[in-house]
Amino acid sequence: MAVVSASSALGTLLLRRLSSVPGPSIQACQAHWQTSVLALRLSLPMRSEPKKKKKKVDPKRDQMVKDRMRKKIKKLERVPPEFVPIEDFVVPIKYLDDTRVRILPEVSEAESERRALLMKEWSRYKLGLHKAEMEAISSALEAQRVALEELRLESEELYQAAVKRDQKLFPFESEGPCYTPPKVGYQAPEGKYNDITKVYTQVNK
Repeated sequence: MAVVSASSALGTLLLRRLSSVPGPSIQACQAHWQTSVLALRLSLPMRSEPKKKKKKVDPKRDQMVKDRMRKKIKKLERVPPEFVPIEDFVVPIKYLDDTRVRILPEVSEAESERRALLMKEWSRYKLGLHKAEMEAISSALEAQRVALEELRLESEELYQAAVKRDQKLFPFESEGPCYTPPKVGYQAPEGKYNDITKVYTQVNK
């Protein structure tokens, strides 16, 4: 309303100045529907929408909401993630029990002595096999060394070709036994199953 009254006063002042100019007199009309051609056409905005009332926002309340949200975020960050257990690697308790159920038969002293002597004899036999293998390997390496030295005396080119690495040995590839080929026209049955998958939810402590 203050803006409209100021505009009306400005229009009246302008009309008064125009009426003092020599020439035909101009009648100043105060009604907004009978304005002069030279006057400012001022009218109230009839089709404008009234201004919406602004909501009063309490800064303290807004700050409290932000602080509460920040505390919730910090609390969630402090809670460690809960790992889902893998049941395939969890051994049942009944298999962890080391208590022996079956009672061993009593062994006589003569049987114990016989077993001990047999174990010693077996150990001596395996030791002899190991020594024989080591001697065979050592003799083969010595024979190879002597043969290479003799070959080098004959021809350096043949010696370099003999000690050259064979690139066809590595990488080693071989075709092993294959699986049984599938039957022609065989359709495997779908079968029935019960879904026992457990669902875990994160619990905030």
